[in-house]
Amino acid sequence: MAPQPTPVGQSKGDYPWWLVALVAIGIVLAVVIVTNDIYAQVFRTVFNGVGVTIFVTLVGFALATLLGLGIALLGLSDSVVLRQISRFYVEVIRGVPMLVLLFYVAFVGAPGIVAAYNFLTSPLVQAGFSEPVMVRDFSLMWRAIIALMIGYSSFIAEVFRAGIQSVDQGQIEAAKALGLSRYHRFRFVVFPQAIKVIFPPLSNDFVAMVKDSSLVSVLGVSDITQMGKIYASGSFRFFETYSIVTYIYLILTIGLSLALRQVEKRMRRRDGR
Repeated sequence: MAPQPTPVGQSKGDYPWWLVALVAIGIVLAVVIVTNDIYAQVFRTVFNGVGVTIFVTLVGFALATLLGLGIALLGLSDSVVLRQISRFYVEVIRGVPMLVLLFYVAFVGAPGIVAAYNFLTSPLVQAGFSEPVMVRDFSLMWRAIIALMIGYSSFIAEVFRAGIQSVDQGQIEAAKALGLSRYHRFRFVVFPQAIKVIFPPLSNDFVAMVKDSSLVSVLGVSDITQMGKIYASGSFRFFETYSIVTYIYLILTIGLSLALRQVEKRMRRRDGR
């Protein structure tokens, strides 16, 4: 029997020693946290921001995915105007650094939204049915989430566009010939095939957002990074604090990357049946 070929990108004996090394380092750090009072105190303080980081990432990515899909569909529409609007949005947003976008949404966009809302509801306010909204009522966490949503939606839109365009045009034409509507063609023909192309880069963007969620600390949002900054500035234990911050982020990102990789492998096995 002829030897089976080695899969592309995987050499013989390519055992994940890097993962073994990371797990070993993680175990050592976990022992240090348990046995050292200083590291234990730092860990308890920083860990309080994990929930905020997870919430910001999940909500921001879900909204960015929905917005990105909408922008991608605009870019694939039959209307020249809609396609140009989509391209304009993608190119402008991708050209703005995430930190700048965060500041812009927080200190320019949010006051503008509040002013527009108060203008539209001014008749209700004058009639005594409503109260004007103050800028401080717009929480910094939601300003950060909106900024991440806008920033990542432009990249996700390109991921969706590439995935949708990878579907064989002949299958779409066959679906048209069967009388399927545009919605049903997308749901039953295009999307099930496009998701194979979309999932890997989309999962990479998800992991990237976990890391970029640390930017919300500049607005004072109590995520992992912000909790670390507060503790380090008060105790001057910068080495211990940022070692723990790095440790927690690595657990989140590497764990998530491995889980998403397993999902991708299962998708490939199912398609290979």
